Amino acid sequence: MSKRLIWRRTVNGVMLGLTGVFTVLTVSILFLILGYLLYYGSRSLDLNFFTKLPLPPGEDGGGLANAILGSLEIVGVAALIGLPVGFFAGVYLAEFEDKAFGPVVRYVADLLNGIPSIVVGLLAWALVVVPTRRFSGLAGSIALSVMLIPIVTRQTEQFLREVPSSLREAALALGASKWRAIASVVVPAGSKGILTGMILGIARISGESAPLLFTAFNNQFWNGSITQPTASLPVMIYFRAVSAYDDWHRQAWAAGLVLIGMVLTANILARLVLAKGVSVPRG
Repeated sequence: MSKRLIWRRTVNGVMLGLTGVFTVLTVSILFLILGYLLYYGSRSLDLNFFTKLPLPPGEDGGGLANAILGSLEIVGVAALIGLPVGFFAGVYLAEFEDKAFGPVVRYVADLLNGIPSIVVGLLAWALVVVPTRRFSGLAGSIALSVMLIPIVTRQTEQFLREVPSSLREAALALGASKWRAIASVVVPAGSKGILTGMILGIARISGESAPLLFTAFNNQFWNGSITQPTASLPVMIYFRAVSAYDDWHRQAWAAGLVLIGMVLTANILARLVLAKGVSVPRG
């Protein structure tokens, strides 16, 4: 066996070993996080946690029902704002892009994807909270929608571009207008991928706390209106974790377990949708 062949096999073995080590390390970190959440969070998970309001400082017990409901409200409104805007922006980039404006839209979307969430929260505070002179769940939804729009935009563009051009040409040849071809042929063909991007985008924003600290803030009661300060799980985790009460620390772990469970469920759902592939294979 030549020295060159021995060297190549040695390098191959070393690199294969390194990739295995780093793969195990990556997976171990995930299971370490899940293990801590399960160990510490499961001890505070009971019916009261999902149905009761937080108790005053120093009192043991209570729950975070208002924060769970508040998170659903804030993320739900953010989805109502961000999903349509991101979807139509993605359709524009994939189907109507012009050489002058299209690259600008794509660059702005990529830039927004890289902006720290706390900066987005500061922007929403300046544009919504200061003029209205109140914290509100709606302001939090607007901040989260700003983070959601570029994610959905780029995902929609990507999956629409995977739809074969022959489908567009066939629809146009049959006399359909461009919008009709897009709505009835192109979008349905890429719908599974688009839906996956939307689910992952919602999962991405559901765990954000920094924008909500500047906008929705928090409260200890049921959320009577989304135009008022609104409790949310990420913010409640922060306030509970930095407190001086052991029972609040346990509730922070439990809230973290619930939140990671929601995110994992969304990711699993997205992968199940994506596993079925784009509706029409590439041509």
